[in-house]
Amino acid sequence: MTAQILDGKELSKKIKENLKLEVDKLKENGITPKLAVIMVGDNSASAVYVKNKSNACKKVGIEFEEFLLPTETTEDELIKLIEKLNANSNIDGILLQSPVPHHININRAFETILPSKDVDGFNAVNVGNLTIGRDCFVSCTPYGVMRMLEEYNIDIAGKTAVVIGRSNIVGKPMLQCLLSKDATVTICHSKTKNLEEVVSKADIVIAAIGKPNFVTGNMIKEGAVVIDVGINRLEDGKLCGDVNYEEASSKASYITPVPGGVGPMTVAMLVENVVKAAKQRKQ
Repeated sequence: MTAQILDGKELSKKIKENLKLEVDKLKENGITPKLAVIMVGDNSASAVYVKNKSNACKKVGIEFEEFLLPTETTEDELIKLIEKLNANSNIDGILLQSPVPHHININRAFETILPSKDVDGFNAVNVGNLTIGRDCFVSCTPYGVMRMLEEYNIDIAGKTAVVIGRSNIVGKPMLQCLLSKDATVTICHSKTKNLEEVVSKADIVIAAIGKPNFVTGNMIKEGAVVIDVGINRLEDGKLCGDVNYEEASSKASYITPVPGGVGPMTVAMLVENVVKAAKQRKQ
């Protein structure tokens, strides 16, 4: 069996083309969607992510404003900026790029962003609404994974899904997204016993642990769907995911590549969330 590739790059392109039409319509009604992005410090990986996000926004016609703050910015200064952006009715979405310097409590910052502008889905109100099945902004990576499964007509109901990693950004919201589509979900983490055995029973494996090539072929059930959220840079400079692609693709029915899988979908879902916020402003 050779796995079918879940092409996030192509799918995200299609999604952004449709979003551009929606943005054009909003502009005809006098509304130009706008995203404010805050980055504290000079993390080089974060700078790349911010550039990708700004490019995607520009492509669909969303205005994009960056607030690049020095590392020594205090928590209170950051909170004041977020409050100022909350009060600006021309800004639909606020995104705080993580990580932030250690002296800043990122959760306090996320809580300060208005739930209606929280296009990253990290405010506790959006997290809570996701848990109880209400409409909300869903964290962009899990949202992107779900859209990918949907677009490729991969049935989730009644399937056994294993999520490796329990982060607030991917693992926990991923659990809620899969549950809402009637999957039976297990979350694995650093304290999980017999991890290999648990993963090998899964119909759907979602790896989001941040360890290069951690998931090997012998952990994959024949015909499983493998979603690799990880993006790691090896010593030779090459990018790889959390899944050993060569080994896993010989057993999986579907698999995401790294790069070109989940990454572009995360950015596309951010753009979709900004458009959704702008539509809510219109209402």
